[in-house]
Amino acid sequence: MTHVEDELRDQPECWTRTAAQVADHAQVLPALGERVALVGCGTSYFMGQAVAALRETSGAGETDAFPASEFPHGRRYDRVVALTRSGTTTEVLDLLARLRGHTRTTAITADPDTPVMTAADDLVVLDHADERSVVQTRFATTALTLLRAHLGLHTDAVVADARTALETQLPEGLVDCGQFTFLGRGWTVGLAREAALKMREASLSWAEAYPAMEYRHGPVSVSTTGTATWMFGEAPEGLARQVRDTGALWVPGRLDPLAELVLAQRLAVAVAAARGLDPDRPRHLTRSVILAP
Repeated sequence: MTHVEDELRDQPECWTRTAAQVADHAQVLPALGERVALVGCGTSYFMGQAVAALRETSGAGETDAFPASEFPHGRRYDRVVALTRSGTTTEVLDLLARLRGHTRTTAITADPDTPVMTAADDLVVLDHADERSVVQTRFATTALTLLRAHLGLHTDAVVADARTALETQLPEGLVDCGQFTFLGRGWTVGLAREAALKMREASLSWAEAYPAMEYRHGPVSVSTTGTATWMFGEAPEGLARQVRDTGALWVPGRLDPLAELVLAQRLAVAVAAARGLDPDRPRHLTRSVILAP
């Protein structure tokens, strides 16, 4: 079993443990009504997008998400939350240094022995969700679970769905597809983007992601026999039929969207295996991007 496969299977336990501890971190997480920005790179950025949409739609406060390298310094925020598994990513550390003394910052990380421990004002360490794999799975979803639980939006049903995602069979023919499109709405757009990233990282797949209503505005043109379109959450009216009419495989979301992401992680590993690839050694990638001065 690869590291990434072993770690993705541990997610229900990580989520349960984190949700039970959320009150311990409440003072350093965004308060009701605060204007907040979430920042990160790669997977962490996509998790930030999901949390930002959840927080705004739940009425907790205006919330944005940015890649750490694209933070708009002309805007005012009450708190910036940085998601960084390694605690060493250059763009995140540079941003935290620039914000120090001007904007309160919280870093959510997996490693307590990294530079982010002194770069941020406040810290949440999810060391039980740390990973050996380059390809992120459980840290990302556990960090999202922390913030989702902080909003009062996490339930035991989410964990039950994750266990289902680990045991259910992948849809017939899905592993053999040559192209994958993931769709979302609201907070699940970020999850769809993360699913596509997992496919690219672990299996070198041609994978894309879009807001579901944008799919008809061009991207549907790549759908045909031998491709797959996977919906995270409830699909817009008529979209499933339109995809099936192209000859593509339509995969509806039946579980909690975060559990659907676990299923997509499994797909990435399965496609990698089918292609003779090692998902623990993704091409051109390292566990953290550290740029030379």
